[in-house]
Amino acid sequence: MQFEKAYSFLLKKFDEELHGGLTYHNSHHTRQVVNAARYLAEKENLSVEESEMVLTAALFHDAGFLNTYEDHESASCDLAREVLPRFNYSDDQIETICRIIMVTSLPQTPTNKMEQVMCDADLHYLGTDGYYPNAENLYKEFRKQGLVANRKEWNQKQVMFLGAHRFFTATAKQEFEAKKQDHLVTLTSNGHGRISRYSWLSDALLIVLGVFIAGFALKGFLVPNLFFDGGVTGLSLLLHELYHFNLAYVIIILNLPFIVAGYFSVSKKFAFKTLAAVIMLGCCLLFFPYPVITSDKLLISIFGGVFLGLGIGFTMRAGCALDGIEVLALYTLKRTSFTITEIILGLNIIIFSIAAFKFGTETALYSVLTYFAASRMIDYVIEGIQAYTGVTIISGESERIKYQLVNELGRGITIYKGERGFLPGKFEISSNCDIIFTVVTRLELRKLKNLVYSADPKAFVFANTIKEASGGIIKKLHRH
Repeated sequence: MQFEKAYSFLLKKFDEELHGGLTYHNSHHTRQVVNAARYLAEKENLSVEESEMVLTAALFHDAGFLNTYEDHESASCDLAREVLPRFNYSDDQIETICRIIMVTSLPQTPTNKMEQVMCDADLHYLGTDGYYPNAENLYKEFRKQGLVANRKEWNQKQVMFLGAHRFFTATAKQEFEAKKQDHLVTLTSNGHGRISRYSWLSDALLIVLGVFIAGFALKGFLVPNLFFDGGVTGLSLLLHELYHFNLAYVIIILNLPFIVAGYFSVSKKFAFKTLAAVIMLGCCLLFFPYPVITSDKLLISIFGGVFLGLGIGFTMRAGCALDGIEVLALYTLKRTSFTITEIILGLNIIIFSIAAFKFGTETALYSVLTYFAASRMIDYVIEGIQAYTGVTIISGESERIKYQLVNELGRGITIYKGERGFLPGKFEISSNCDIIFTVVTRLELRKLKNLVYSADPKAFVFANTIKEASGGIIKKLHRH
């Protein structure tokens, strides 16, 4: 093997023929990868022949860019098979080199030490001080190729890529992993800083809008017509009608214990936001002249609930609550065997029973309808188009699909080990496979299927609705 001669030949070809728009995949990158491969091969104690083949693979791994951008690894192998015989490489050596080249395609799945060295050499810059200039060159190239639309999308892809990437050799893990994690923290922190500023403004607008709409529901529908709701709001309305306390003060006072409980059981941020929202609601009820909309009982029960649920839902999306009964339910849940739904239901049964006893069964029944309408509207505002869907995927191309789900769709995945096959007439034929499970919003379901079927048109995909999802890498509405 005459590696040095092959090196001079190919780099000269790169300098003369490579497209100028390749700001990353160029001769400079190839030199970096060859140098990294030489260093890692020595550290990982590869034999002389193994080292030469890895260095040659590093030299040719991006040679396909001379002819094509798509599937360049295969084009690189074609060029290696054409060129390397003249530099005294045997057929077996060339095929080994091609296997090493092909393993650089994403997702990387090396099966031996030579392939591991190649993978780590190709992406070693992720864990070096040269990460940012290399990443900038790759961003410029991707923009020219139409692979990313803007820097925001690029930064998101980089965060996902660094989070999913792993080094394979002991040397790379020891020398590059820590620096890579530093880069990931920096990228994530910068992104969160920008998001945090926009999030603060968005939260404030949602709280103001939610409080105004909730006040409209109370003063425009429920209070003038002696209607009730569930939770702390319903209890406040009940006390207002029984003892003629000012509703604004009652709502603030009754929510205070739950705000304190939320301070300790949820978070300080949640408690302060909730306190601000409740005080604003009290001010709206005291000072804003809401008009009375209707005296039709059916319209009041439905639309009073709809507007109240809309207002409460907006504040919940902002990370707070206008009704402290949820906090009470969480607090009680830790000390009993009842579910949150059962606890809230029990408290509301008490409220509506008192309403029926004091103001008549018809009023209580209409109030139950109001509560139902408010609950459905809250669910729609909080979940709405973001309702989650669990997706299970069975495919022989699971590695490619896993990579696309994590790095293209930005989803966390869970892998079950299973067997596929067992078809009618071929029951005895089966093979081991990875069964992929992930959670997406229903708007993302179509994109997920497109990604899966682009990797494997024969993949078996089925989905089911998930009532409640939290944690992991899902699209959180808010973090209290």
